[in-house]
Amino acid sequence: MAATGFHMLSAVGGLRNGGKQKHSLGVALPPARRRFSVSVTAFSSEQRSAKSFWDYLEAARDFIRPEDNSPSRWFSPLESKARCDRAPLLLFLPGIDGNGLGLIRQHEKLGQMFDIWCLHIPPSNRTAFHDLVAMVETTVKSETQRSPGKPIYLVGESLGACIALAVAACIPETDLVLILSNPATSFGNSSLQHLAPLLQLLPDQLDLAFPSVLSFIPGGPLKRMIAHWVRGLPENETAANIYQDLVTTSTFTSILADTFRRETLVWKLKLLDAAALFANAHLHLVKAQTLILSSGNDQILPSTGEGKRLRKKLTKCEVRSFNDNGHCLFLEDGIDLVSIIKATSFYRRGSHQDYISDYIPPTLSEFNKCYGVNRLLEVIMGPVFLSTTEDGKVVRGLGGIPSEGPVLLVGNHMLLASDKISLPGQFVHERNINLRPLVHPMMFTRLRDGLLPDVSVYDTLRMMGSVPISATHLHNLLSAKSHILLFPGGIREALHRKGEEYKLMWPEKAEFVRAAAKFGARIVPFCGVGEDDFLKVVVDYNDQIKFPIVKEVLKRVTAEGPEVRGSVEGEEGNQDFHMPGVIPKWPGRYYYYFGKVIETGEDELGDRDRAKEVYLGVKKEVERCIEFVKQRREEDPYRPLLPRLHYHLQHGLRTQVPTFPF
Repeated sequence: MAATGFHMLSAVGGLRNGGKQKHSLGVALPPARRRFSVSVTAFSSEQRSAKSFWDYLEAARDFIRPEDNSPSRWFSPLESKARCDRAPLLLFLPGIDGNGLGLIRQHEKLGQMFDIWCLHIPPSNRTAFHDLVAMVETTVKSETQRSPGKPIYLVGESLGACIALAVAACIPETDLVLILSNPATSFGNSSLQHLAPLLQLLPDQLDLAFPSVLSFIPGGPLKRMIAHWVRGLPENETAANIYQDLVTTSTFTSILADTFRRETLVWKLKLLDAAALFANAHLHLVKAQTLILSSGNDQILPSTGEGKRLRKKLTKCEVRSFNDNGHCLFLEDGIDLVSIIKATSFYRRGSHQDYISDYIPPTLSEFNKCYGVNRLLEVIMGPVFLSTTEDGKVVRGLGGIPSEGPVLLVGNHMLLASDKISLPGQFVHERNINLRPLVHPMMFTRLRDGLLPDVSVYDTLRMMGSVPISATHLHNLLSAKSHILLFPGGIREALHRKGEEYKLMWPEKAEFVRAAAKFGARIVPFCGVGEDDFLKVVVDYNDQIKFPIVKEVLKRVTAEGPEVRGSVEGEEGNQDFHMPGVIPKWPGRYYYYFGKVIETGEDELGDRDRAKEVYLGVKKEVERCIEFVKQRREEDPYRPLLPRLHYHLQHGLRTQVPTFPF
């Protein structure tokens, strides 16, 4: 096993002795040396892994001994130097292959956030499902007692997902987070259930038939061979790549043949049947936070429908779909489990999620992926950013924004919250500042299913640092010296009525001023202008509620999400969710203007009248910025789209397009 670089732990769990870990061979492993840290820059450090599908095959070949019937055991996939002290424990529970290497392409990045143990079930091992569950349960209890207050992550694929669900059902009081890839709870609806009787009838010469079929699972070697043809590479390079994949396919088939000998495969299918029956019978007992990852091109299990079914059965469950991927999701190109965990806000190191200390900024590649879809919109919008320096001078760009936090950026919401498209990305590109927008909690959770879009549509915003708005979260962000984005008008401004463009609809209370004053934060009023150059509201909320049926539907939709400002009276209180009827206009241009910085301190904290005065001053400055931009944009020769496109054709897409004089 030394060739693999993996450390074997005990058959029950990793036993500690004087701060050192021992594997089953009795060799002491040095304690972890690297402490967990969260980057204070806009981008977290990027841990690149060169692991490929070929690495999985090489490691699996070293792991698999067909006649090995030794007990199931844990192993650590990383060298001790890759561990981090304060990270939660992640237990990986494999599928029917049992080798525990299914996360090999994810190990390096996961090792920055978790302490990882993987379960290895030798091919000839005949441990019953209940005994596998008991083994994992014992480990979970032991590690929970050793590190109270920290969650334990159970990441399982197919069979391993059933084990994870069973453990969560057996110990519902334990703080677990489940991440389940293509759970085998759908075994009863798959063609696999009919395979065991058939295998009993097959002659010995056909033992390799099933592994040969498995080797062509979409996402494996066959998918890559087809991809080489469509990439348009030179013939020699294409031929070389296809030859390499043929070798990979041959190796994969050989490994599968060793893993799934006929008697082993029959046992595995019986194990899957028992696992699916037990897990499905106990779903009502599962209270753990759960994330289901469903592959749309799974040729082994009906995973797409199963994800939807489990979403309804489990109390704390979210689903993410991967339409083009196959059964072995974690081994496929383009699948990054760390990014998935971050985007779904499933990472925490304590009993409750802390959106400040648990937040890990996106890496550069994650940022580029998040904002790649917005690049065309950026060209169409042609946003202009202006800011005000300490001496009152207006400059192009964000040079007037204070570098050191805490900074509270307070502005108006444009129609459909379109301001969130450009602002976070510009702060990263120009100032290396990771904004923390305070957003409606409906982007994070639902009270019930219904007509609202699934929370997965907001994954990009969560990856980039959005936080559910609340007084507590504002307090914590200020204490962490963050750059915070706040829209006091909320969805009332974002979903405004006809003729209400750029009208501020802020509540009367000046609470954000007093919160800022407590930490001596600087407030930067700003405005966004440009929505009226792109969209026109033709059917608003007042028009919609004239129809009783529509009004009732809007009430039900609003009840699906958490309430905000329920105690605030009037239009600024909790607003009904609705979608204004809009028609597009010939595109103009977006403008963002950051006004004069307003200092806060003890005066505003202890004097409500003084805090109210500052609040009104912030509001007045936002209104001044709006009027300034609305007037001056009339002098912008590049406000229409066509002149900007012509300028880009002459000077390149990355060139900044001029605007009005200021």
